[in-house]
Amino acid sequence: MPAPTETTEPRSERDAEPDATTTVTVRCTGHVRTELGEYQFEYAFEGDTLRAFLEDLFETYPELQDMLIAETEADAAHSGWAPTPEELPGTWTKNPVGEQTTAYARILVNGRFNENQRGFDTALEDGDRVALVYPFIFCC
Repeated sequence: MPAPTETTEPRSERDAEPDATTTVTVRCTGHVRTELGEYQFEYAFEGDTLRAFLEDLFETYPELQDMLIAETEADAAHSGWAPTPEELPGTWTKNPVGEQTTAYARILVNGRFNENQRGFDTALEDGDRVALVYPFIFCC
């Protein structure tokens, strides 16, 4: 009898497998919490990536997509007070257009920004924590 082999399919192909569900804890702050009326809940979806989670979540709560996801580069950035240096230290990457959050919103997986992981292709497992952060901003 041959020994079982590990699957070598990329994660995105395994997402399409039927009945592969993942359950995560969703935590919400600021405007997201106000919109949903709760700060924490369990959410089950088919797939195992942040992309699959967000697609499913936005079908259930369509108002969150406009709140969290930037449609254009301009929506993803805000003019700040500090000038941007010509050369940034280290390796700086951002998610591609259409996969960026709005200027003040952020999505974290287990306490780390998704753009510091694999963007929307970040793998999720049962029990992971996904934070949808859109803080209240007050001005003088």
